[in-house]
Amino acid sequence: MDEYVLIMRHEDGSKIASPEQMQEWMKQTMDWIGGIAAQNKFVSGTGLPFDGARVVSSDKMVTNGPFGDIKETIGGFITVRAESVEEAVEFAKGCPVLQGEGNTMEVRKIAKNDGTH
Repeated sequence: MDEYVLIMRHEDGSKIASPEQMQEWMKQTMDWIGGIAAQNKFVSGTGLPFDGARVVSSDKMVTNGPFGDIKETIGGFITVRAESVEEAVEFAKGCPVLQGEGNTMEVRKIAKNDGTH
């Protein structure tokens, strides 16, 4: 069984939800993760707050961001165990982040330490 990272991408990170909406989304996300964990397929995960972010470029310039340069932001990720990329995609389809217009989930297989893909 392989591990996959499910990356939550928000179309517009500048939109601010109400505290009530944030609480509802958090509950939905915890329920979604709980469903994956009940199948013993959840590995780990975390949210990525928008404040305090910095971007370091190849010339070592540091900027606040990433909001100035890109429209899309990463809101968080979870790592799951799955038999196939298709199973990992099915987990991603249930993520509450997809309720937001233009939001997406990226599914990526995690490389194994033994050099195999």
